[in-house]
Amino acid sequence: MVFSSTVFMFLFLPLTYILYIIVRGNTVRNILLIIASLFFYAYGEPIAVLLMLCSIVINYVCGLFMNNKRLKKPVLAASIIINLALLIVFKYLGFLTELFNNVTGLSLPIPNISLPIGISFFTFQALSYVIDAYKDPSLIEKNIFNICLYISFFPQLIAGPIIKFADVAKQIRKRTHTPEKTAYGIKRFICGLSKKLLISNTAALIADNAFSMGEHSLTLPAAWIGAVCYALQIYFDFSGYSDMAIGLGKMFGFDFKENFNYPFSAFGMTDFWRRWNISVSSWFKEYVYIPLGGNRKGKARTCINKCIVFFLTGLWHGANLTFIAWGLIHGFFLLLESYGVIPVKKAKSFITKCLVHIYTLLVVVLTFVIFRADTLGQGLTFIAKMFSGSLAVNADVAADIFSELTPYAIIVLVLGAVLSTPIVKKAGGRLASRNMTLTVDIVSITGTLVMLLFCILTLATSEYNPFIYFKF
Repeated sequence: MVFSSTVFMFLFLPLTYILYIIVRGNTVRNILLIIASLFFYAYGEPIAVLLMLCSIVINYVCGLFMNNKRLKKPVLAASIIINLALLIVFKYLGFLTELFNNVTGLSLPIPNISLPIGISFFTFQALSYVIDAYKDPSLIEKNIFNICLYISFFPQLIAGPIIKFADVAKQIRKRTHTPEKTAYGIKRFICGLSKKLLISNTAALIADNAFSMGEHSLTLPAAWIGAVCYALQIYFDFSGYSDMAIGLGKMFGFDFKENFNYPFSAFGMTDFWRRWNISVSSWFKEYVYIPLGGNRKGKARTCINKCIVFFLTGLWHGANLTFIAWGLIHGFFLLLESYGVIPVKKAKSFITKCLVHIYTLLVVVLTFVIFRADTLGQGLTFIAKMFSGSLAVNADVAADIFSELTPYAIIVLVLGAVLSTPIVKKAGGRLASRNMTLTVDIVSITGTLVMLLFCILTLATSEYNPFIYFKF
């Protein structure tokens, strides 16, 4: 079940919320949310829900041992091995087997194991709980239902954001549920839904057509349009989902941390990763980079540590060489910035800041081409077309690409480009600071209602509703 579906919006969510309001007591409400979350996951993954329940039980039991000085280290090691084994078997075994066959020339049968939705997210959350409990025994949770809710809670189950147990432990045990939180949560959910249905899906139609073109059909304009549209698609798809998750959390009394902070406004790739998918980058920093030594063991070791982190970051996104290449290229540019080869920190004037911003956007858009491509070869060919392709526009290209660039699509894409920057947010803040809060509220409420109306119309009239992060 996805958030941007009629089943979720008009059946699951209203029913769950009404029941949540009716029942009283934090324990009863937690049990209700656990039941709802398991149903939510089982609706699309009836078998995989058993895998998630096994993960919950295993990590809960492992967490109980983190207070035992003699056993805590081996149990932590066992927990890490078990969690990573689940990921390897269900997400990477086929890829590793195929890679092994290509290297050795053998023909081992490639296992066809379906990828459980959200396994990367709930596995990382489970790992973070056990590791944090190892570091701080006060985080050990003896109530298995609290761990079950932490890992299975439906707003962040499918595509994050990845949440640390320490950030929500108190909220699970006791939280406040107010009309103000609900109102904000509904508004935030509608904003995220609009990002997904109105902007991301519009960009996706154009991007899909561009990436489905053959090498000889793809022209320079079509390649650039496809690449930019995919960058907009993946940003509004994932940030929209994060907005919906944060909004849903608010509706049930939970406060989740932000996961995106206008990454297309970044100055440099280092800044980009402070803004993009914050929960994942923070997870790798805290549980991989720092334990490896971080930047405390010399420049050479720091370089190796960053390469490892970005290799794993790319691999985490998917079982394909394209994702690994995407991660390593990002890591390469971060290293160039950290060693001053690309002098991002020295950009002080307006012109140099503009150049840094252009460089950042170019790296992001070009690497997203590799991220989107089915193979490295396709990605490199697509990038080559962006710089050396024909400027001519034949009838086939016009039919596939430019026919999708309707006035509506152009308006949506321009709006998406504007909303990917903090311009609107800053404008609202300035109006509020001038005692125009009422005007801001009226515009905000009206805009939210209009967006909801457009989303409902889109759900009713369109069957095209791709979701990028389901594959992760």
